[in-house]
Order: sequence, then C-alpha cells, then structure tokens
Amino acid sequence: MTASAVEVIECPAGCARSFWMARRQTRKKAEGWKAKRWYDVVTPEIFGKMNIGTTPADDSLKLIGRVVDTTLGELTNDMGKQNVKMHFKIDEVSGESAHTEFTGHELTRDYLRSLVKRRTSLVESNIVVTTKDGYKIHLKPMSFTIKRAGSSQIKAIREIMNGILRQRGKDLNYEPFIHEVVLGKLASDIYKQAKIIYPLRRVEIGKTKILAEP
Repeated sequence: MTASAVEVIECPAGCARSFWMARRQTRKKAEGWKAKRWYDVVTPEIFGKMNIGTTPADDSLKLIGRVVDTTLGELTNDMGKQNVKMHFKIDEVSGESAHTEFTGHELTRDYLRSLVKRRTSLVESNIVVTTKDGYKIHLKPMSFTIKRAGSSQIKAIREIMNGILRQRGKDLNYEPFIHEVVLGKLASDIYKQAKIIYPLRRVEIGKTKILAEP
C-alpha cells in the first residue's frame, strides 16, 4: 500500500498578518465592552419613573442625548398598546440611572396600514398646540371614515380635530394633556363630535413631538 499523501497548504503573503490583526481587533472590542458600565434607563415622572431597560457607556456624559424607545404596552402592561411607540431622550445621569425626557410618540406603520380601507377617507391634520403651562407640541390627528367622504365633510372633520386639540391645550398643563393624547381620551373626544358630521370608524392621534418647553 502507498502512504497517504499529505496536502500542504501554503499561506499567501500577508495572510498571517491579517489573521493576527483580526484577532487583535476582536480582543480590543471585547476589552472595550468590559470597560463599559450599564445604566438603567428611567422614564420621567410623567410616566412613573419606570425602568425601561439598560444601556452601556464608557463615560456617563456620552449618554446625554441618547434616544431610547419603548411601547405604551410595556409602560402600562397592556399588550393591546404595543402599536404605540414612545420616544425618550436621556437628559441626566445620576449614579447608575439614566433619566429621560419624553420627546413624543407615534403609531406603528403596520397598525396605521391596517386602518386604511378601500373606498373610505383618511382625514389628517398637522397642528402645533401650546399647553396652558407653555409647552409647544406638534400633533397629527387622524380620522378614518366608514365610507368615502366629500370635501366639505373632510374640511368639517379637520376643523373639529384642530379645535378640540387647541382648546384642550389651553385648558390643560403639559402632563395631563400628554396623558389624554397617549391614552386615547382626546381621540375619543374627537370621535364623539366628528361622527355627527360623517360616520367614522376610528380616530387616532398618529404622532406627537415636543417642540419647545417654557
């Protein structure tokens, strides 16, 4: 019998150096993660100062301005609210806690697509409301009709949406106003009045953004 041939594979020039460089970079990344501390992300008082997760940083100052998202379902323990995305921004770090401010909310695209039906109308508006205590908030109310509405009906529904939001802004301070927005009370108030103009299937506040604080 003949002895088995042994195949010898020669490494091309430079491959050994590339191998060790890759190992060095992997080691540096691992060491970098070891150097990072993990901070608890905490919602503002308006949402109960809840812990909504952790985030890493090798310097606490690097956390300032970092955006963290969750859902209203996670905040309220109501899985029916998973379609509402809540946006927060870290504005202060104390010990191992990264405190946040609320910057706005929006409904998920999948949920909004599910509300749009053929031969119906979507009535939208974009409005900036100033609350009683001076916060400026951009809102995007949306009304979904059962059948296709005419131009005069669409105009009337839009005026009702804007009028209710402006008036509630004048009547309420920032915190109760935001609660009414994200928990659906304002959408319900709009629905009750606007359905008199034309049959509605659903009303939502599709998006908010905090533009300015007093």
